[in-house]
Amino acid sequence: MSSNYRPDLSPGPRIRDTPGAYPSTPGDAESSEAVSSELSLSQAVYKRRAEYTVPRKVRIKVGTWNVAALAGAEKDIGDWFIKGKGVSESLSVLSFADKEGGEGAESPEEVGHQEARRSKKTSTTPLNDPGFLPSGDDIGLYVLGLQEIVDVSSPTGALKPYNDPHPGRRWKTAVENALPEGYVKVAEQQLVGLFMVIYAAPKIAPTISDVSTTSVGTGLMGYMGNKGAVIARIVLGEFTRLVFVDCHLGAGVEKGNLERRNWDASQILHRARFSPVYNGGGEIEKGSDTIGSEDFAFWFGDLNYRLEGMPGEDVRRLLMLHTKNEYRIGEPSKRKIDAELALHDHSSTQSPTDDDSASHTSSSTHSASSAATSATIHASDPLDPSSDPEALQTTLASLLPHDQLHQQMRQRKAFHDGWREGPIDFLPTYKYDVGSVGMFDSSEKKRGPSWCDRILFRTGRDKQAYEKEVEKGQAARKRDDQMKAHGMDDPAVNEEEVLFDYDPGKDGADDDYDPDADTEDPEAVTTSAGAEDRLHLEYYTSHQRVLSSDHKPLDAVFTLTYNAADPDLKAKIRQEVARELDKAENERRPAVTVVVDHHDGDHGIFHSSADHEGVDFGDVRFDSPKTRHITVANTGRVPATTGFTERIVPSNQAASAAPEWLHFHFDRARDKNRPDGEPHDVYTLEPGDAFSIELTVHVRNNDLVHHLNEGKAKLEDVLVLRIHNGRDHFLPVHGRWLQSSIGRSTDNPTKGSEKGARQMERQPGDKQGPEDDTERVQLSSPREIFWLTEVVEQPPQRAVAELGMKTSDGEGPPWKELAEWPSTSTSPGPSKSEETIREALHTNIPILS
Repeated sequence: MSSNYRPDLSPGPRIRDTPGAYPSTPGDAESSEAVSSELSLSQAVYKRRAEYTVPRKVRIKVGTWNVAALAGAEKDIGDWFIKGKGVSESLSVLSFADKEGGEGAESPEEVGHQEARRSKKTSTTPLNDPGFLPSGDDIGLYVLGLQEIVDVSSPTGALKPYNDPHPGRRWKTAVENALPEGYVKVAEQQLVGLFMVIYAAPKIAPTISDVSTTSVGTGLMGYMGNKGAVIARIVLGEFTRLVFVDCHLGAGVEKGNLERRNWDASQILHRARFSPVYNGGGEIEKGSDTIGSEDFAFWFGDLNYRLEGMPGEDVRRLLMLHTKNEYRIGEPSKRKIDAELALHDHSSTQSPTDDDSASHTSSSTHSASSAATSATIHASDPLDPSSDPEALQTTLASLLPHDQLHQQMRQRKAFHDGWREGPIDFLPTYKYDVGSVGMFDSSEKKRGPSWCDRILFRTGRDKQAYEKEVEKGQAARKRDDQMKAHGMDDPAVNEEEVLFDYDPGKDGADDDYDPDADTEDPEAVTTSAGAEDRLHLEYYTSHQRVLSSDHKPLDAVFTLTYNAADPDLKAKIRQEVARELDKAENERRPAVTVVVDHHDGDHGIFHSSADHEGVDFGDVRFDSPKTRHITVANTGRVPATTGFTERIVPSNQAASAAPEWLHFHFDRARDKNRPDGEPHDVYTLEPGDAFSIELTVHVRNNDLVHHLNEGKAKLEDVLVLRIHNGRDHFLPVHGRWLQSSIGRSTDNPTKGSEKGARQMERQPGDKQGPEDDTERVQLSSPREIFWLTEVVEQPPQRAVAELGMKTSDGEGPPWKELAEWPSTSTSPGPSKSEETIREALHTNIPILS
């Protein structure tokens, strides 16, 4: 189960369906370079990331605690994790001398009083504890990992197929109540009893992206959630990837349990999967969905590694020699510890020493404890803790070589691939009597103390160093195999004939990995984005005076110096890049210039312009074609393929490149091949080339004429000249319709103007025509009928006259030879064309004049 978030930088859908839009990215690689997109812009900005990154610092507090499913433990979370309380200076090597409270400040509550007042309803941390560790708004990122927030020891709890969110809500509420104002939860994940939550400061939260969380169960049957890990991955400042692993590995002290812990850890590493990270250029970062390729990783939780090779009872006694000094004489825990120590001393003096191995172990631990006991609490000259045999640091140093985790790391069986840990200068975190500061498990089992709870970290540089060591080892083994193949390992070979290249500085070096290496001088870590970051461990300690669980909580504070994107600088770079891309793309895009030849009115005078007024046909008459020309020139640097494409028309009209009253003709042959999806002819212009397009308007459809006369239609439209892989050109065309007597009903002209149909013109939207209605007279029939009958009144006279003028025999009457007679005649007299007659009817001009 995982939850993921990332910004969507993937290319968008094709948008070419709308005329005039920029084309989507073409399929061929050459053309794709010339196409602008959000993705290409992001990639160009990302390449200039060095110009908008600035150094930043953030403190990261990582805390872990096994709360043992005990009620009331959440009351302590705010005090120790957020406020830095509950640390015992005497039971750690931390010094708080420079952080004591001011004059008049009360001293922290004594241990005995603290244990006596313990309650599940209130915090168990000591009263008057000022909190000496970095806390509050000094921390930019709080990362809390908890184990056993529910009981997972029973099969019922371990086999739950779901996560009960209620316990997690309880812990979140406790943390949020203690956090400074404005902190934001950026990640959360639960797996049965495992729970992790991350909060960021108000200035840090907006810089976090690509949050992805997941979980890996390794419990019963290798997959159940009673053991395993919850994991989160975030990206800080756009470039720095951080991974946090909160785990609970297998318990137990047997060898098989140790191997199971190692197996659990390997399963978590190999099975964890995140959503991929897209870098600023919109590309998936390699390996970003697994643990191992991040810049910084933090692994914490109840790892359950124990102390090996020492009896648990001896370890308990040795450590209680230090913890008993926390109590006053007569206090219950003091009496309890003293009684156990006295009982152990008595039993050790009475025990036989036949077994050599047992005698050796007993004598070694007895001598160490005796040395500590002999000078328990008397004053002596101050010594360096590292050389003082009675100091806590010396005791811890004698126990750490027995720590299973360190042993497994040295033997390269677990956490050997670059993981590190800060110095352990605090008591084992497990197992204590609940409610006690220093009383280790006093139950019948008397479990041996161990550092079960740990916080490990690793940088990308650490991982790379380990991988180089592996490569070096593989190369060495390959050389050994080659030497064996050539018999160079045969004792019979003369040693003097073998040339050994020995470098004492390298061949004699100790290559063992040191898990206790400190990070006082952190080395630069080159991130996946090429920036140099640094991680410094400030402190690593337990909170000994938290009493509500049998584990002591543990935390560490790291200072991360990283490079982050500055939003203002990035916005400036983005604007610059956008302008550069636009300029480059415009130069690579096909570009044409459209020049329209205009008439100066209807007087036949032409002039040319490249403006956007479009093509004006002037006055348009019925069945009288009019022509205009436009010139298209390729003014770009690449060939341009162009042609008229379908216009946007209402749904009830058929798609076409031009309206029915307009026709176009190109002065050159069309291309043989059309671009995909283009239904109309196209023409290709080389750079500097041009062609002419002839546009002709011709109105002769009776239905269209009727709608034009009625003002329901206009001679207006917009042609779309498509430039493939370029920007479309929109070409408005329009003309002024002159009213016609054609296309009218016989009823309409009966109430007409004395001056003809042309004077009845009413443009759409006009409230009244040019003439007032009072000038119109109701007639018995259309005026055009009267005007046409005038043409018929004179033909008999003209026929007689023309027959009398015949000079040759055999010629017939003219009306048999000329269908247009008497309007058109070869004989002297009036002669009118069809167009002239129509114009005369429209304007009430005498037909025979």
